[in-house]
Amino acid sequence: MAAVLFLLLLFLSTTTYSSSSSSSSSSSISYPNFQHLNVKQTISELRSNLSRPSAAAKNNVSEYEYEALYGETGGGKWKLRLVHRDKLMFLTSSTNKNDHDHDHDHHHHHHHRNHHDHHRRLFHERMKRDAQRVASLIHRLTNSSSSSTTTTTTSGSDPKYEVEDFGSEVVSGMNQGSGEYFIRIGVGSPPRSQYVVIDSGSDIVWVQCQPCNQCYRQTDPVFDPAASASYAGVSCGSSVCDRLENAGCQAGRCRYEVSYGDGSYTKGTLALETLTLGRAVIKNVAIGCGHMNRGMFVGAAGLLGLGGGSMSFVGQLGGQTGGAFSYCLVSRGTDSSGSLEFGRGALPVGAAWVPLVRNPRATSFYYIGLVGLGVGGVRVPISEDTFRLTDMGYGGVVMDTGTAVTRFPTLAYEAFRDAFIQQTANLPRASGVSIFDTCYDLYGFVSVRVPTISFYLSGGPILTLPARNFLIPVDDVGTFCFAFAPSAAGLSIIGNIQQEGIQISFDGANGFVGFGPNVC
Repeated sequence: MAAVLFLLLLFLSTTTYSSSSSSSSSSSISYPNFQHLNVKQTISELRSNLSRPSAAAKNNVSEYEYEALYGETGGGKWKLRLVHRDKLMFLTSSTNKNDHDHDHDHHHHHHHRNHHDHHRRLFHERMKRDAQRVASLIHRLTNSSSSSTTTTTTSGSDPKYEVEDFGSEVVSGMNQGSGEYFIRIGVGSPPRSQYVVIDSGSDIVWVQCQPCNQCYRQTDPVFDPAASASYAGVSCGSSVCDRLENAGCQAGRCRYEVSYGDGSYTKGTLALETLTLGRAVIKNVAIGCGHMNRGMFVGAAGLLGLGGGSMSFVGQLGGQTGGAFSYCLVSRGTDSSGSLEFGRGALPVGAAWVPLVRNPRATSFYYIGLVGLGVGGVRVPISEDTFRLTDMGYGGVVMDTGTAVTRFPTLAYEAFRDAFIQQTANLPRASGVSIFDTCYDLYGFVSVRVPTISFYLSGGPILTLPARNFLIPVDDVGTFCFAFAPSAAGLSIIGNIQQEGIQISFDGANGFVGFGPNVC
């Protein structure tokens, strides 16, 4: 275990904002108690990324052509160049291209003020979506009985086909008023390139489809099944239709319907279709073809469910990947790359592994064992029972790509926050913003010294977060907030702000989640 801890420590000490050195001996591992948050650099990155077009826009080619031209290949893997979601507003969309061109003709001060307002608006929209996401998760968990889809059946994929380890880009979706992270996949034959939200707490794959009885705006043309040679509808009597929650039947065809917590939904026909991720072609994936769609997915064509159930993308790949996948969520406001890879070959050597906890009441969700929280190297006095998943399926700690801000039960959050406030008494406070009650006015600072935040995990590993994963800018004029929030429910959620920049791996077959050793 000491070796694992040292590797984790080594990985964390290389992050951008961990400036203190760490020492280790044969008997103990000591963590740095403080690190530096580079305030000026963070604000400068934020401003430049709001006003800089993507590489594709600069090269005057479509995003898909850009990926085809500039992707990397080798070692049996296909790695696509990352496109940061902040830049997708510059994609060819007649609704905003003229606005963008016009904006650059304005005086710089006006231009800057517009960006400041823009960032603040994006932040508030993101927090509103986040509150809805959390309410949705709690609703699903408190209203779910033991699901009928818990048994994993054999995939509809061609059994002779072996999926190589394959991967794709991951991009931040905060600017699209939708799910948090997106990847680019090909749907159908020939493949039509689409952005889809990745969701580790969801068990279905779907895209908007023609004819569109009701569709929201998306970046790419809406998928037309009539133009795909591999599209095949699923009959009501099919076993794949039986695996679907809320399945229906219309004119002999299997119907699906998924509702999300904020009133968003997708309804349509279940189909078998070919999906292309990089150079990997996966046949006969059961997908929802949505003819009636509404909601917060604006920009993306649909959603790629990566949850633990049999109908998720990972569940359908089944034995071909062993339920193994690994992701690195790109950090906001930087040009760092993110990735999503599938297959046992994607699992890294040297990660800190902790057991995956399964909840029979909610098979979609990936729970981990969290036993405590630390601030500045000191463990906060919180009972371990606060984070335990009960036999009835309540409480516990869910890892979720679709929630931005980590939530803890109110009493645990307050003890944790108070410990942080006590160790940052020298920093000027600002009033609370949105769901955050602990904010600081860091305007004019180059960098500030902040206590480290640590998650004590089951089995011993301690995950110490980079400063940018817990003190985040909420505008571009120096207001930073402690990026955690209380939850009245017993459920804890590890959100994507806390996951950013850290390689996270799921070994579904063996029941482990790994942290590190790579940063991204």
